[in-house]
This record gives sequence, structure tokens and C-alpha cells, in this order.
Amino acid sequence: MVPGFGQNKKAVELYKKAVDALGNRQMPQALDLFHQAVERDTGYTEAYVKLGQVYEFMRQPDQAFQIYQRAIGQQPDNPVTSLAYQSVSAYLLKKGNYQSAIPYIERYQQRFTPNSLQWKKVDRLLQTARFGAQAVQNPLAVRPQPLAATVQAFPSQYFPVLTADEQTLVYTVLKPEGDEDLMVSTQKGETWSPPVSISPQINTVNNEGTPTLSADGRTLVFTACQGRTGYGSCDLYISHKTGDTWSDPKNLGPTINTRSWESQPALSADGRRLYFVSDRNGGVGRRDIWCSELGDDGEWKTPYNLKSINTPFDEASPFIHANGLSLFFASEGHMGMGGYDLFVADSTSSGWSNPQNLGYPINTSDDQAALFVSANGARAYYSQEQSASDGKQRSKLYVFELPEPLRQKVRPVSYLKGMVADARTKKPLNATIELIDLATNKLVTRVQSDPQTGQYTAVLPTGGEYALYVVGPGYLFKSLSFDFTKKHEGEGLTMSVPLEPIKPTEGGAPAKETLNNIFFETGRYDLADKSRTELDRLVKFLEVNPDVKIEVSGHTDNQGGVANNLDLSKKRAQAVVDYLAKAGVAPARIKSAGYGETRPVAPNTSEENRKLNRRIEWKIL
Repeated sequence: MVPGFGQNKKAVELYKKAVDALGNRQMPQALDLFHQAVERDTGYTEAYVKLGQVYEFMRQPDQAFQIYQRAIGQQPDNPVTSLAYQSVSAYLLKKGNYQSAIPYIERYQQRFTPNSLQWKKVDRLLQTARFGAQAVQNPLAVRPQPLAATVQAFPSQYFPVLTADEQTLVYTVLKPEGDEDLMVSTQKGETWSPPVSISPQINTVNNEGTPTLSADGRTLVFTACQGRTGYGSCDLYISHKTGDTWSDPKNLGPTINTRSWESQPALSADGRRLYFVSDRNGGVGRRDIWCSELGDDGEWKTPYNLKSINTPFDEASPFIHANGLSLFFASEGHMGMGGYDLFVADSTSSGWSNPQNLGYPINTSDDQAALFVSANGARAYYSQEQSASDGKQRSKLYVFELPEPLRQKVRPVSYLKGMVADARTKKPLNATIELIDLATNKLVTRVQSDPQTGQYTAVLPTGGEYALYVVGPGYLFKSLSFDFTKKHEGEGLTMSVPLEPIKPTEGGAPAKETLNNIFFETGRYDLADKSRTELDRLVKFLEVNPDVKIEVSGHTDNQGGVANNLDLSKKRAQAVVDYLAKAGVAPARIKSAGYGETRPVAPNTSEENRKLNRRIEWKIL
């Protein structure tokens, strides 16, 4: 930048000395000399621009902004003020003064050839300013509340994640000595318990952070960057909880972890899908979101890049909602309000939907790091940085009710939790819980109960008919039925699941179960197509237990006449036996019986009770 023609000679002399001082990084001296130059010549635009630069170098943005504004005011069309336009625009965007920034960015853009690389960069700033101005004018009703003071026990706490029932909270804390650890707090009535270390197996003298939990809180993936045997700069580790004990964390291996940076994991509710951020080769930008799925062999498959989500800029902190469809993430690349904004995209049959900005004031001109949305879609948890009186950054945990426009974008889910136990001895059992969509016969979720406690949590999607199967070796499987076709709000259910042993104790009654997902038209015995899921389960049970023989029995309510009901019950039971025989079960192992209305399980006094009496049972012979 050359001093302008006709400047005051003394001012020019001071300007040159100031430039030399600036080149030698002698900031206080440069600052003093530039000030002297503009005092000698108040119209010295070049000196004002350089003075603004010095203030920026000295990290005094407010002073730089005022000086740059003065330079622009003096000579708005002079090429020397390009830097001033650039800095004023960036300052106003950072402050969230979007409307004020627009005219500066527009004037700045006029200095470049349309559609040139620099013009496009400035155009992105302009789009950000216009988007931000529009968002601020249309704020969402968001009223964040800090979580209980008991939880905020450290200088900083961040990256909160919760179980599906919102009773367990795991988060990263920064201790005064600079160590990052994972802490856990549990809901006791209306309050949170004081946080405790998640486990001595997990927390070390090195840093552990950015946790993610399965819906039942029994699978944990977290990031560690030093102190453990790894593959790259930061790796992902997994631990499983049995009873109250977490297993020694295992590195997720070379399929997930590379020589590059892997961090910010997000598990699906059933723990069978893992999203994470990596700067490995093959991405769209530098830091991208990747996804891997757990194979039936227990190994993680090769991760794939979420190409329609990622941008040439950085993406961060993915979170997959318990519904398995809504992916929340932070991005610098999608249109937002500057820096990292939070977005949501939905998984559809044709791929990911176009990411939607979560809007103001969830997003602001500051960076937004991460968001956790409860399973029922009602609340969102996050952390927010604040400057403390000592000038250091502090981070606290907050929660807010999800505003209606966002709640409509998040399909809520229910959860089913409880305990699986032996129906006779009440001993807790290790069982597999599988949820099947009856319309598609596809597995929606699969979880295990805790071998020590029998506890389980399974996520139940809303808006459909589902069968839930609880299976344990040596036991009859339990089938449950859930019709959420008319259900919209996610509500939690608690249900203990007693399993009947195939071989009861000496003198005990034979084990029997109801097939809750066998469907017939009223008064008919043709098996509805959606009964296949249940029938195939029974076929599989008989294959796994080749010595077992069963009786399939039909039962009705008291509507429609005794003789008709008896006949209908026999035909329905026979329809099931015919299906089993056609599937390859030896006829000698299966027999049918019809008992009509003679063995009700409830008084026929209501439609709900009559529905319980219209059933197909199976028992061990």
C-alpha cells in the first residue's frame, strides 16, 4: 500500500516508519506511529487501514472496526479500503449484526469480477448475512434452562448424551487440572444426582471425551487421543456395561480407526450403527461425517461417507435421533449464520433429505457445537460456552423444550423397558429382544437384556404395527404386539417379561404362551399376511428345539354362538398347524385343538377383554 499523493510529508514519514515497525512485529511502536500519522493528516486513508490492521494483530477487534469504518467513510471507492470492507463485514457477521453487514458486503463484492473465485467467496458472506437477517426476524420460541447446579460441578462440561428414558446423563467434563473425563449423573425424581466418574476402566489421567450411548445406556463409544494403543491421532473406543460394571474399552479397530483423525461418535439407539467424524481420505471436505454398521458377525463394516450431507467445508458432532431417521449435525458448509450451525436431515427411501438449518436462536453467529434430542422429541440438551470474570471460557449444560416447528420434523419414538426373568424362579435372564415391523417383516431393532439384572430398553417407533420378540435359550419365546398407527407422541412403557422354561420343574404345569401377532379377519380362519412374522418365529423355535412337541390351540370370546365359536377356534388352530407343516415341521410334532369360548382369560365384559380371549396359544406337550 503506497501513501497517497498530496499527503502531509511528516505524516508520510511517520507512516513509513510505522510500516517498518509493523514488518518487524513491533506492534506497540507501529500503533503509536500510525496514530501520529493520522493525527498529522486526518484524511490519510491508507494510514487508517494499516492502523486497523495493527489493532487486529493485537486482538482488539472493536478498535479495528471503528478505524476501518472511518477509512471507508473517507474513501468508500478507493481500492485501499478493500481490507477495511472485508474486516468490517467479518466483524458485523461475527457480532450477529447481519442487517448492518449487508451494505458493506455488497460494496465489497462490487470490487471483483462477477463469478470470479473471490466474488464467489464474498457472495457466500452475503448469503450468510441475508440468511442471518431473515432468521433473526423470525425467531423460534426457545427458552434454554441450565441443568441442575449439581450437574455443573466442573469448570466446563459439554457433549451431553442421555438414555432413551432420560434417566441417565453422560457428559464430558474439563477438570481444573486440565484432564477431560466422562461423568455420569442419574435422575432422582425431579433432580439430578451429583456426577461421578463413569468408570475407572474408562477414565484415565489422559483425556476421554465426546461420548455416545445406546438407548439402554449399556453400550458406550468415546474418543481418546493419547495414552492408549491406537491407529492415529484420535481413535474411537467401545465399552459394554454388565450390571454396574463397564468392560475395559476396546479400540474399534482398523476398519473404523485409521492413521487419520476419528472423533465425535454417535450410536444409533440399538448400538448397531455408528456415525463419526474423520479427516480420512475419500471425503467430500476435510472433516466429514462417516457411517458404519455392525454386521451379524459382530464386526463393524467398512464406513461409508455421507456424501449428500458433507460439504467441502467441515462437518462436526453428528447425533442420530432414537428414531433412526433424524440426523442432527454441525456444519460450516451449509447455509447458516456464520461459523458452525446445527442442521437436521432425514433418512428417506431415496437417501438423505436436504439439511435444514435449525434456525435462530438455536443457531447464532457463534459456533454451535452439538445437540442431543430426547427420544420423545420434546427436549434438546446442549452445552454453551460463556466467558467468566477471569477471562477464561466456561461451558455449562442446558436444556430447552423443542419448539413446535422443529418438533414436527422429529418423528418421536417410545421406549419399552423392564426386566426379563424366568417366569417360575424370577431369576434375571440374558435374552434377545427384537422389534419387527409387521408391514415389511423387517427387523427394526435388536437389543440384549443385561445378563446380571435382566434389564432391557428397546426403542419403539411411532406410526406403525410392530411385533416384539423376547428370546432366551431354553425358554419359549414371548411375543408382544404394539399398534402405534394412531399414536403420535412418544411415551415410555415399562413391562417385565417373564419367559416360560421349555422344561418346567418336576410336577409343574406345561409351559404355554400366547401368539400375540397372529391375525384373522373377524369370523374367518384365513391367516392374514402380517401373521408370517410370528409363524416363522415358531418354525425357527421348533427347528432350534428338535425334541419339542407342541399343541396349538384356538380360543374365542363369547360372541357369535357356542357351536360357531368352537368350529372357528378349531379351524384357526388348524390353519396355524398347516402353516408349520408346510414350512417343514414334522406333523407328528404339532397338533391342533379348539376350545371355543370355554377357556377365557378375562371376563367377556368389554371389547378389550374379548380381544384377549380371541387368541392362539401354544404349549409344550
